[in-house]
Amino acid sequence: MKAFLQSNEENMLTLLEKLVNIDSGSTNKAGIDAIGKELKAIYEELGFLIETIHETDHGNHLIIKHKTAIDPKIIVVAHMDTVFKLGTAKERPFTQQNGIAYGPGVIDMKGSHVALIYALKALLNSQRNGYENVQIVLNSDEEIGSPTSRALIEKHAIGKDYALIMEPARKDGSLVTVRRGGGRYSLYVQGKGAHSGIEPQNGISAIAELAHKIIKLHALTNHEEGISVSVGLIEGGESVNTIAPSAVGHVDVRISKLEQAEWLDRRIKEICSTPDIAGTTITLEGGINRPPMVKNEQTIALLNIIREVGNDLGIEITDIATGGGSDASFTSAAGVPTIDGLGPIGGNAHSVEEYLEVPSLVERTNLLAELIARLSK
Repeated sequence: MKAFLQSNEENMLTLLEKLVNIDSGSTNKAGIDAIGKELKAIYEELGFLIETIHETDHGNHLIIKHKTAIDPKIIVVAHMDTVFKLGTAKERPFTQQNGIAYGPGVIDMKGSHVALIYALKALLNSQRNGYENVQIVLNSDEEIGSPTSRALIEKHAIGKDYALIMEPARKDGSLVTVRRGGGRYSLYVQGKGAHSGIEPQNGISAIAELAHKIIKLHALTNHEEGISVSVGLIEGGESVNTIAPSAVGHVDVRISKLEQAEWLDRRIKEICSTPDIAGTTITLEGGINRPPMVKNEQTIALLNIIREVGNDLGIEITDIATGGGSDASFTSAAGVPTIDGLGPIGGNAHSVEEYLEVPSLVERTNLLAELIARLSK
């Protein structure tokens, strides 16, 4: 399979360039659906059946399995959306230099789509088992918390023996076995506006109320327990000489254990239920939408299989914990042995320096193909 992939490296890069040069930010339904159209055509050509889950406000999701599949035991999850705004691909399209590929979404995770497609091509070309043992979920909203695809992932995780999540490998090539869970809240405060020079006594500052809440919310952070609460974005007021009639705080929360979710959600709601400044009103929206991905015995057993496959290929497999979220949390919480980071090697995701190490494209695609074959024995 490696020889097949090596002979197709240029074809892989051509597909990667095509995908990178299509804007597909999470709010860009047309762009995500354009990516889906490209991928759908490729999978159909390989003999796979595609079910399109239509969405009104977000990109459509694709559920894919081979026409000969009966009861696939491996769920593979990859997202089609990126974090980049419309026009980014035109501003800085796909480029290559000294064995490094650049472009919006090149590593997170358009390179992973190329790897998955060519891993299946390699299995089909070599007539190895595995292509008929995967249920693929391509979703369109991972970068914004998978609001419409979470239930879809959880549904297709039922009855699976393994979950392979196609986020990129870390910069050092490590796979991901631990992820923190978390979510987002938005805190809307209403006060009463007044001119700060003429009648400040008639005003009630929404910003002042929000400040009280920020201090209390930040106090919930406990780094030793893996809990963090951060108000990362605030807005408020109308002008510098006006008592602020409204303010908004957007809150990011992270947890390391599933049981922390209920406690933290309850405490946030308690804090926001009572104003510190009389006359203000508070509306709280959001919640914890990702459970943590825990490194349990099932995870370790799957990791050991991957290490065996890696040893056969001359690849040392290491693993790492990360604070970032992914759809791995959903399959892990569903009780399916889950490993994340099975895409190519790269880094600086979500930034203008995002990159993919070109040699890793063949290497990690080969690892994925051999892993699927091994898990399908």
